[in-house]
Amino acid sequence: MSKRIRIYTAEDVAAHTQSSSCWISRGGKVYDVSGFLSDHPGGDDLILQYAGKDVEEVMQDKLEHEHSDSAYDMLDEYLIGRLGSGESIIREDWEATDDFHPDTTDSARDFEKNVFLDLRKPLLRQVWEANWSKSYYLQQVHQPRHLKESARLFGPDYLEMFTRTEWWVIPMIWAPIAFYLFLRSLFQFTGPLPNFFDNPALPISSLTLIPAGSVVKTLACFFLGNLIWTFLEYLMHRFIFHVDDYLPDRPIFLMLHFLMHGIHHYLPMDRLRLVMPPFLFIVLETPFTQLAYSIFPVAVANGIISGAFTFYVGYDCMHYAQVFFLHRFRSFLLKLHHKKLPQYIKDMKKYHLAHHYKNFELGYGVTSKIWDYVFNTILPV
Repeated sequence: MSKRIRIYTAEDVAAHTQSSSCWISRGGKVYDVSGFLSDHPGGDDLILQYAGKDVEEVMQDKLEHEHSDSAYDMLDEYLIGRLGSGESIIREDWEATDDFHPDTTDSARDFEKNVFLDLRKPLLRQVWEANWSKSYYLQQVHQPRHLKESARLFGPDYLEMFTRTEWWVIPMIWAPIAFYLFLRSLFQFTGPLPNFFDNPALPISSLTLIPAGSVVKTLACFFLGNLIWTFLEYLMHRFIFHVDDYLPDRPIFLMLHFLMHGIHHYLPMDRLRLVMPPFLFIVLETPFTQLAYSIFPVAVANGIISGAFTFYVGYDCMHYAQVFFLHRFRSFLLKLHHKKLPQYIKDMKKYHLAHHYKNFELGYGVTSKIWDYVFNTILPV
């Protein structure tokens, strides 16, 4: 297949119904016949009547318009691609069970059938050099595949190592930062502190002298940060990670989408890509933390950020547990009486799995469903 021959979906074809851009499909192939309209012996109205549709039957209908072999040969001159025939894995009747265990994907068969990504090779270059339309990419990237080991994004190991993150890295980095900001808020509500860059040390020896009023104010800010995080989690998941409709149909944007969230939907059980790499979280959190410091007094901002960071740690750890831990160690958990796990964790696990296997356009909450209820994106499970 030449580079200009792309893989499209029926939705791609259906979007081109005007004389300036008229596409049709036949026999699994896609044709742009815009330049042929004025030359069609039967008139352009006949073609426009079937613009965006499959013309296999109508071209074979002798009562409608009989076509010669040369007509079919001429049609090939307008070939621009073919229709993808990828299989659908997510379905509305999917049910989350306690023993949910997806089968390992046969990589060779999957690539032969879907002509999407070859899981046996590094993925990022394949996305960059892809010959699919955005519509076909989105159709396929939301159909989960499963491998026993993490798929490679890059060829060289020195690049690959930066794309994988163990779950324990998140609490190791961000929990101390959240705790430090919480303490800083406590002291700042009590009295002035030097600027962090002048003297980051805290007067820990004075911790027992902090009045109850400072503790109450810091806790209030902390819990407000918890709530704000649930909103930011929803906001980013729905409008940044799932920015599908506004994604330009260009390789660079498809690659960025794949790196940010597409790979997680494509390989949802990849344990080394279930938590956010620290660098990516820094990029995402920096505008919000700077906004907090510009809106609120520094003591309030530190308390809020501390609460948000704490819930972020819980978010990533819960995400890891929901998708991987409870799946991989299900036999171990059964020995520990799985039913004794907090009901809330079990419910949110099923809820998030349904986002992957039932309907990826609903159910954006990971730690809480509250904003799904508010914005009417709740996913029935």
